[in-house]
Amino acid sequence: MKKLIREPFIHFLLLGAAIFIANRLVSGRAENQPGKIVITQGQITSLVIGFSRTWQRPPTREELDGLIRDRVREEVYYREAVAMGLDRDDLIVRRRLQQKLQFVTDDVGAPAKPTDMELSEYLKTHADAFQVDKRFTFDQVYLDPAKHGERLTQDVDNLLTQLRQHGTSDLDLTSLSDAFLLEHRFQGAPTTEIAKQFGDKFAAKMAELPVGQWVGPVQSGYGTHLIFVEQRVGGRFSRLPTPLLRAGPRRGRCAPMRSRVRCGRSARRRPSASRSGGAGRGRR
Repeated sequence: MKKLIREPFIHFLLLGAAIFIANRLVSGRAENQPGKIVITQGQITSLVIGFSRTWQRPPTREELDGLIRDRVREEVYYREAVAMGLDRDDLIVRRRLQQKLQFVTDDVGAPAKPTDMELSEYLKTHADAFQVDKRFTFDQVYLDPAKHGERLTQDVDNLLTQLRQHGTSDLDLTSLSDAFLLEHRFQGAPTTEIAKQFGDKFAAKMAELPVGQWVGPVQSGYGTHLIFVEQRVGGRFSRLPTPLLRAGPRRGRCAPMRSRVRCGRSARRRPSASRSGGAGRGRR
């Protein structure tokens, strides 16, 4: 035993243990000091990121010192406010805490995959949101009513006859059309885009036109048009997006917490024993 005590290795272990224990005691007391505020490296990094996003550059040393001072001042005010009870009976604080709890209970739980029946019912209810527009590939020739005046109807008939004789081959639509801002040919244009360019009535008329022949006149907000629909792709339902497929009743580790919240909402305040007893004596 005496030989073991004389070993330098044992002395080294005992000294190291003593230093470790002393350090833990000192640091523990420092951390538990109620008046001490510690700004961690992670908080400093967060301050730098927030500054950089706002000003598109990292802060200078002086600016970073100012950010740290503001963070310390914020913590001081927060602690003093809590110590004075200013957080109690504050409607804004209560609502903020409610929002945070709802966020935790609603978003952390793992969602369950909905059934095919639920998806089908949702699709029927929100059909417009998943309807893909009809698409049109067409050529158009524009006639300006102001330019043609009383001859507009006759000019439309003559031009329509000429177009039907030639189809769409070997025709320079630009030379046949009056000056127009938009293109003379549209490739796979959706109904919504056509409505933006020519107007809702023009887009609705496009769905009624035959494919493969020149027809008209078709009116738009600009004037009169002759149309050749080359291809029309009918509207259909798109595939349900991934977020919808993942939607459904939420279940997970927050279920017990949500249960407690629901119970808390329906809980009623029970009268204390002393109050109920006093009330009973009063009734007697």
